[in-house]
Amino acid sequence: MPHASPQPHPLMAHCGKLAALWPGLGLSILLAMAATFVATVHGGPQLLYALFFGMALHHLYADERSRPGIEFSGRAVLRLGVGLLGARITAAQIAALGWTTAAVVVAGVLTTMLLAQWLGRRLGLTRAEATLSGGAVAICGASAALAISAVLPRDKNSDRFTLMVVVTVTLLSTLAMVLYPLVARLLRLPPELAGLFLGGTIHDVAQVVGAGYMLDHATGDIAVVVKLLRVALLTLVVVVASAAFRHARRAGTQDGAGSPAGSAGLVPWFLWLFIALVAVNSLDWIAPAAQELANQTSRACLVVAIAALGLKTSFGQLAQAGWRPMLLIAAETLWLALLVLACVLAMR
Repeated sequence: MPHASPQPHPLMAHCGKLAALWPGLGLSILLAMAATFVATVHGGPQLLYALFFGMALHHLYADERSRPGIEFSGRAVLRLGVGLLGARITAAQIAALGWTTAAVVVAGVLTTMLLAQWLGRRLGLTRAEATLSGGAVAICGASAALAISAVLPRDKNSDRFTLMVVVTVTLLSTLAMVLYPLVARLLRLPPELAGLFLGGTIHDVAQVVGAGYMLDHATGDIAVVVKLLRVALLTLVVVVASAAFRHARRAGTQDGAGSPAGSAGLVPWFLWLFIALVAVNSLDWIAPAAQELANQTSRACLVVAIAALGLKTSFGQLAQAGWRPMLLIAAETLWLALLVLACVLAMR
């Protein structure tokens, strides 16, 4: 009677999986470190550097040794980074803003998402693509785009469109970081209103910090808290997007066409992590050193994930996305800026 082959020890099996992931994961980490070095020494958007470095080495994605680790970086590492964003936020910070400020922020997020759906249909984009671009503009730029993309149905164009959104919102956010403080100074806005304008309109957290403290410390503090309120709304938007596209994910389609996609729960695990960290941080149970570690780890994970997404996409593929997504994101950005500015002037 033939003997059954011995089963590998669980520890050996895990080591084998890690060894299979390491080439691609290590490459993504290396590109993230290079992007961080360039951004630190020469300035500029760290995420955008990571994206371009990855795209420059797109040919390595075809290597079967590196592909599993790149896929892992673009999904699991990404979701961990989004979940850890919750360590930045407390309920007290949100409550301190007051109902008027909160109403302006919520109105900006809601109307921008609705505009994305309305204009996206007229530009020939899918509901999922419009949701992704609207969420990126309305909430927190590249981080929101990555979080929302994790719960949308996937097809062959999903990663390419996500990268197009990341590139466009990062560029527009950098431009806003320079221009919006000039608008606030020209209109002689006091710190509380200037902070609401900057924190309520600029896409990425880093650019909000730069723009706010470019004016003065008081404006910077208010702008950051307003921005964190927008980040907190990421939970609600991801849950709504997950519910809206749940059947499409199960059917493996996106608006009726696409390749198979796995189903996911209504609230993915990284969102539970986000909510738990907000709750624990609100109770002041996270030491400042641990909070800073969580923030730095979150940022590092997002940079690694962006590098991995860059590795999966070539410049030629990115160009195929066309002008429509860029027009949609620019229109959403303009709408959000005009709406919040009108509210700020009315509150003056």
